[in-house]
Amino acid sequence: MKLWGGRFEGGPSEVFERFSESLSFDRKLLEPDIRGSQAFARALARVGVLSEEECRRIVEAFDGILEDARRPGFFDGATDEDVHTLVIRKLKERAGAVADKIHTGRSRNEQVSLDIRMWVRGEIDRAKGLLAALMEELVRHGRCYPDAVIPGYTHLRRAQAVLWPHYMLAWFEMFARDYERLEQARRRVNLLPLGSGALAGSAFPFDRGAIAAELGFDGVTRNSLDVSGDRDFALDFLYAASMTMLHLSRLAEDWILYSSEEFGWLELADSVTSGSSLMPQKKNPDSLELIRGKCGRVWGAFNALFVTVKGLPTTYNRDLQEDKEPLFEAAAQITASLEMARAVVQSAKLKPAVPAAAAEASWVVATDLAEALARAGTPFHQAHQIVGRLVLDSVKRGRKPADWTPEELAAFSPDFTPEMARLLKPVEGMRTREIPGGTGPQAVAAALEEAERRLQSMRG
Repeated sequence: MKLWGGRFEGGPSEVFERFSESLSFDRKLLEPDIRGSQAFARALARVGVLSEEECRRIVEAFDGILEDARRPGFFDGATDEDVHTLVIRKLKERAGAVADKIHTGRSRNEQVSLDIRMWVRGEIDRAKGLLAALMEELVRHGRCYPDAVIPGYTHLRRAQAVLWPHYMLAWFEMFARDYERLEQARRRVNLLPLGSGALAGSAFPFDRGAIAAELGFDGVTRNSLDVSGDRDFALDFLYAASMTMLHLSRLAEDWILYSSEEFGWLELADSVTSGSSLMPQKKNPDSLELIRGKCGRVWGAFNALFVTVKGLPTTYNRDLQEDKEPLFEAAAQITASLEMARAVVQSAKLKPAVPAAAAEASWVVATDLAEALARAGTPFHQAHQIVGRLVLDSVKRGRKPADWTPEELAAFSPDFTPEMARLLKPVEGMRTREIPGGTGPQAVAAALEEAERRLQSMRG
């Protein structure tokens, strides 16, 4: 069965049918296609195209199709060109000739846009829930080690000491931005395209607002020409998914490093790691490596649709059939990766003594000392030079910060006072950073409380 053909004397070749079919992948849109068609049937009844009895028969037939679709083998043997054609064929089998009225005043162009919007909306809601769950786990993990001190890094070199919960909150902020991007994408997704026709708008006086309210849309699209070829909303979702995967990939990279023998900070659970078929001692961070690897697939999905759309003339072109597989791929990978990341964080154990020893053995306190000199009146450039010489002398002599006594520090430079020697301990320097957003203990405690309030609003 085809939804077109009267103008043609011959049918499509087998090669063309095989090349152009989309049922093999757009079957994912079955439920939104049916829910949208039920709402459209009621709209047709309101404008007098369907009688109340005809509308009831069509709506009930659609319910029956959905019920059938939940059973195995529903798609077996189907040769329809796409899911929309399959649904209409099934409708005609159940409702009879009245099924031919369902496309009155409706184009497949707007129908496809509706189906995708409804499907993407559901995937966004799912991703938002998984993101919030991951963010909740990050906060919980940070609270498990409130006093743990780690080196913060720039250029992958030890830079300044920070609290472990401060580090976990850095990821919270990245994922909070991802959550916001998904919310913004959802607002642009959640507009009803029905009533736009193929490109010029419908000739029937449908109440678009009523259809939108029935299907849970925030409003209606404003221009029928735009709707026909618009996939911005799909790209918005793919961009938000790509940014989320970028952050997941960076988290994975950090934790692959921190759980390695060279760092030894973290112990990943057996449940999220695997072994080697040859080397008995191995415990590999495969879960994190797979998250890092799947990032490329989501970025590739965004790039694929972006390039598909970039040169298209106004309104619908068949190229837009290529929107679905990238969307399906990205949605599958982001949800799986978010679930996996949460499981990793939930089961990981920090070994606080190891990063604390790394911080104490290095010169992460250097900036603390320079700023103490600046607070005492030494111009910062000079303070920087003095502390730099202290570090160089210590490196040459193999001395750690803790090896310096207050008297030795004051003897090294008259700008130092014995009291400044307390800053040779990383934990003391952190206490000077109580500015909002800093790693001071009070600032971090307040940030944790704020993060939990933000999570509560996400759950609400």
